[in-house]
Amino acid sequence: MWIFGWKGPSGFSASSTADQVTQGIDGTGLTAIITGASSGLGLETTRILALRGVHVVMAVRNVSTGMDVKETMLKEIPAAKIDVMELDLSSMASVRKFAADFNSSGLPLNILINNAGVMATPFMLSQDNIELQFATNHLGHFLLTNLLLETMKKTVRECNREGRIVILSSEAHRFPYQGGICFDKINDESGYSSYFAYGQSKLANILHANELARRLKEEGVDITVNSLHPGSIITNILRHHGYVNAVANMVGKYFLKNVQQGAATQCYVALHPQVKGISGEYFMDSNTASPTNLAKDSELAKKLWEFSLSLTNPK
Repeated sequence: MWIFGWKGPSGFSASSTADQVTQGIDGTGLTAIITGASSGLGLETTRILALRGVHVVMAVRNVSTGMDVKETMLKEIPAAKIDVMELDLSSMASVRKFAADFNSSGLPLNILINNAGVMATPFMLSQDNIELQFATNHLGHFLLTNLLLETMKKTVRECNREGRIVILSSEAHRFPYQGGICFDKINDESGYSSYFAYGQSKLANILHANELARRLKEEGVDITVNSLHPGSIITNILRHHGYVNAVANMVGKYFLKNVQQGAATQCYVALHPQVKGISGEYFMDSNTASPTNLAKDSELAKKLWEFSLSLTNPK
């Protein structure tokens, strides 16, 4: 219970802020990509990593908004190294263009934070005709990660420093459709539930992290992959539910984390030396936590991997 600030084994609690969990850490020489970096958790994560000396590439849908954020941040942190690049995770063409542009930039890549997401949207299809929450929250990030992996591996070899992939999930992974992932009914509008679809996409995030962690361990590559629940936070992720969003904003300040606390776990997993060598774990409140049995199902993770490959490979 974060209100009481009970500290876990890491020395941090749910009330710890991103600033507190990265205090004293020097990220100079590191480069990170953060998706959804222009608002909410992504914006705070960008600010904290830039503050710690990390070169941050903001991967954002709206470049104009991203540039405004960058200008504001440079006023607060004049030495910050920040780039803004366009990325729409609901479009595989956009993901491919972003990855191609980044890979050809010559920049290293030490940290990838798959932060962006949509929540509980009405039934919609992505630009590639896949249910929007699954497409944005999981598939877009799955493809992005795969396309950036060689650059990460190269960076690890050249700088001899562990790479880290951080994938935002949610405790909502506990509430997917029955069976977890509806492989045969991803686009079934008749059985669509905006909340179960969100839970399904968040379960997919953990399964993706675990399977990628397994594969990289098997390869002997020094890149860790972990997933996390940031906490219940007031951000604009509920924009599709006006009434719920209004209520959350009214009462949330008493019961929910603020963005500074909400971004703590991903900043901790991305930068803290305590996390060195830890891979395939699920974090909450800047400590390791236990996801559901479905989330730990290695066969389900392998099946999702193959399914995701089939959807993202060019036909």
